[in-house]
Amino acid sequence: MNDSALIPDEALPLGFRFAAVKAGIKPSGNADFAVAVADAATSAAAMFTSNRVVAAPVIVDRRHLDRSAGHMRVVAVNAGNANCATGQIGIDACEQVCAAAAKTFECEGHEIFPSSTGIIGVLLPAEKLIAAMPEIAAKLGAAAENFAQFARAIMTTDTRPKTAYASLSVNGKAVRIAGVCKGAGMIHPQLVPHATMLVYLFMDAAIEPADLDVLLRQSIEVSFNRISIDGDTSTNDTVLLLASGASGIRIESDNAEFVAALTKVCTSLAKQIVADGEGVTHVVELQIEGAASDRDALKVAKAIAHSPLVKTAWAGCDPNWGRLMAAAGYSGAEIDPERISIWFGEQEICRSGGRVQDLDEAAAHEYLKLPEFTVRMDLGIGDGHCQFWTTDLTAEYVRINADYST
Repeated sequence: MNDSALIPDEALPLGFRFAAVKAGIKPSGNADFAVAVADAATSAAAMFTSNRVVAAPVIVDRRHLDRSAGHMRVVAVNAGNANCATGQIGIDACEQVCAAAAKTFECEGHEIFPSSTGIIGVLLPAEKLIAAMPEIAAKLGAAAENFAQFARAIMTTDTRPKTAYASLSVNGKAVRIAGVCKGAGMIHPQLVPHATMLVYLFMDAAIEPADLDVLLRQSIEVSFNRISIDGDTSTNDTVLLLASGASGIRIESDNAEFVAALTKVCTSLAKQIVADGEGVTHVVELQIEGAASDRDALKVAKAIAHSPLVKTAWAGCDPNWGRLMAAAGYSGAEIDPERISIWFGEQEICRSGGRVQDLDEAAAHEYLKLPEFTVRMDLGIGDGHCQFWTTDLTAEYVRINADYST
């Protein structure tokens, strides 16, 4: 398992090539158009945002997955423009890019999976992406540097590329998984089967699209659906999993070892997104236990993670545990205040609903100065539990998002 931006050549799944170019969409002039091409029609499964305002590429992706019966050849991602709230014109622009990609890479238009990220409400200059097709086709390669170029090109407010990979041996042969993602703000993914988080997962096992969908749902539920930076759910959130079959190894959806490997890659990418959150100075792991159900545990975690009062306390390293209690109380979960206990790391702060005797506030304050720390809450009711990763909320986050479009 590794989180390096430049992963070893031998760790990349077989059957894929990658490239990125400057199409002229990002005002910075940096690379902003990335493509991944499968050597043959590849099993695909995807999950998208639950936001009812969705970007044009999400609409097109759903259509293409349905028409292709879950098989894709090309992933085409532009950064710097979300192509959202652009109406039929935006959908037409997306389809024009897909048509050009299909011609360039000699496949069907419905085998193209487009994605966009950037500012909402601005028309996508499709002509720039179409003009860049010959260059990006010429640069395609299966080396680690090609994969790294893809990772860098899809960034928006990200400060660094995000990749992860894993491999496992099946019947003496290696099966490889590699993932790449972007996201730093507008992060509270609520992914359902039907600044933004985009995730692309590649593997060289052979598996049918329906089984691939089962694998993806299992891995997402405990990774990307367990993070939040600011509580905003993007219009473009997408997670795509492609399986080329190039390793010659067939995988079933109940392969526990493979599920674990894919989940590790997804969890690594999810935590990298949180760590690179806009203006973040603290990454917080919430451990909620003793809930009436796992669902209730998640309700409490989200209430805490989305509370501006809690998040600003963390920004100031303030051990204000009362704000955690308040958030749990309005979370909608079953709560008995007199049963709640809270720890900052190993230090117990609250016991049976009240402040512990001889609380060392100075020690708690010092612990919260760490760039990464753990907050554990035991509700004392049942066996429900969850892990959730979130951040503080700083003045730098406000600065970044106050002038994002200007």
